[in-house]
Amino acid sequence: MGMTARITRQITDYDNPAALATRLRQKRIAPLVELIRQAHARHGEVRIVDVGGTRAYWNILPAGLLAECRAQVTLVNLQPPGPAATAGDTFHYHQGDGCRLDEFADGAFHIAHSNSVIEHVGDWARMEAFARETRRLAESYFVQTPNFWFPLEPHWMTPCFHWLPEPWRIALVLRYSLGNMERCATVDAACRQVESARLLDRRRFAHLFPEARLVTERFFGLPKSLIAIREASPLPG
Repeated sequence: MGMTARITRQITDYDNPAALATRLRQKRIAPLVELIRQAHARHGEVRIVDVGGTRAYWNILPAGLLAECRAQVTLVNLQPPGPAATAGDTFHYHQGDGCRLDEFADGAFHIAHSNSVIEHVGDWARMEAFARETRRLAESYFVQTPNFWFPLEPHWMTPCFHWLPEPWRIALVLRYSLGNMERCATVDAACRQVESARLLDRRRFAHLFPEARLVTERFFGLPKSLIAIREASPLPG
């Protein structure tokens, strides 16, 4: 394994408790843990929708938290769950488009969550649709996305890759495997790969979630990711 591959694994391997990625994510999700505890205190249970998430992701929470708070997590993805996926008392699987979830009523959940998803849904119109669905589905939400102004692009793991003109990025992925992305064999595949991630800056992210408290996650002082957090309104009296 080459040096670049080892660095990429250390930064992005969320299954490794010792990896830098895991330690950063554990720190990041502290406000999400608080939202879960608040929802349980209000309702005696917690209904969560995780758009674009996986069951393995939730292992990052403190052990026993979901059971303690009587939480149910609905995992929404474009693709149906694989044959190994089994629903249970805690996790449920739903095939759907996070930009249009008409099958769920307004406020159907206590918490809406997505982690590094909104940058993959498509153009600006689809990002707006994704944000609208997130905001209407739950009284609280926690949405994270990589920051455009962080110099290391998190998918291709190449410094300044996302700041290059699109034709340059296409040329690079036609020639090299970069980070988590395999080298593309055709121009069509290269165009689709480059268009698969569109990073947001703070101004655009704030526009999508206007009532949220925005948190900037920093790495050595640099703005690594953005988090939009909305807490439920206080109970009257």
